[in-house]
Amino acid sequence: MPNDDKFTASYSDDSFWDKVKTYAKSAGEEVLEPALKMYYAALDADTPSWAKATIFAALGYFISPIDALPDVTPVVGYADDLGVLAAAMAATAANIKDEHVAKAKETLKRWFA
Repeated sequence: MPNDDKFTASYSDDSFWDKVKTYAKSAGEEVLEPALKMYYAALDADTPSWAKATIFAALGYFISPIDALPDVTPVVGYADDLGVLAAAMAATAANIKDEHVAKAKETLKRWFA
């Protein structure tokens, strides 16, 4: 899981939402659900700084146009993103609250209903 300042520096709310909205259908719920859960956790004042840094590094990787597998590659394009998000999710799972999960599911329901 990259915990690299380059990816953390690449993160911004606008870039995250632009990527999510543009690629929601092609990325699918499997990729977007952990991203959204962590996004909402990162906004929570109770989430510790180290967890926010881990989350922002993972989300920075997700929105970065340069990654191990280009996102435009059919079928496997988001596999690396999912791996990075899963690793960050595992590292920060104790800080993902039920309310973050609910917000993520609500957002996905609106987009994929």
